[in-house]
Amino acid sequence: MTMILTTNAIIVAACCVMLWIISIATRDPSFVDSWWALGLALLAATSLLQIADPGPRNILLAALCVLWGLRLGLYLLWRWRSNGADPRYEAMLGKAQRKRGWSFAKASLLMVFALQAPLQFVVGLPVMLGQSGSGDISILSYIGAALAIVGIAFESIGDLQLVRFKADEANHGKVLDTGLWRYTRHPNYFGDACVWWGLYLIAAQSPIGVWSLPGPFLITFLLTRFSGVPTVEGSMRKRRPHYEAYIKRTSGFIPWFPKKV
Repeated sequence: MTMILTTNAIIVAACCVMLWIISIATRDPSFVDSWWALGLALLAATSLLQIADPGPRNILLAALCVLWGLRLGLYLLWRWRSNGADPRYEAMLGKAQRKRGWSFAKASLLMVFALQAPLQFVVGLPVMLGQSGSGDISILSYIGAALAIVGIAFESIGDLQLVRFKADEANHGKVLDTGLWRYTRHPNYFGDACVWWGLYLIAAQSPIGVWSLPGPFLITFLLTRFSGVPTVEGSMRKRRPHYEAYIKRTSGFIPWFPKKV
């Protein structure tokens, strides 16, 4: 297990350095969002490949993470290619350059890639530590797999509904409050959390995998308190006049029926 963690730490660091160099050339680190998912899928695959005799549980754990990572990573990559640089990164790096006197390269390294690498490694603990122990599938793994599949479906449907909503010019300036978005303001983030708690349950079948609990806790914190919900809602409040009313009647994270306001 030490070899898996060491190898994957080197992989994460090397990939982030290469992507940082690309961001300097393009003057845009926005693609790092897609690397978040694709990198976690890579960690799952490399962890599985380091197991001498993988069993069904090992394959299940890696396969679900790769499925989630490829779907989300390619979607975010498509969105970046379609929409261009993310204003959030432009504002954040621009502020560092103006107020701190940092170069673009330094700001990109310290505020984007050097921050994401350790977070990505910790979140990926279930698909790394979970490769230890028996490869047999137990009831806990079945429950985890079901939760992860529900999460992938929930996130995918939410993203699809949002893409279709934005593609209709008649919805410009409006708030999406139909479909899954009627029951939670962030179906994509809720689905994301379900995936990683599901992967943790599969990992927890092994004694070492139980210790990967910081992974799902961290991703849940990031989604609900740091870079997910707070960032999106802060922006939406400024750009969508009806968003406050949407907040009052719609669950913030866990899906539930709308309130009558």
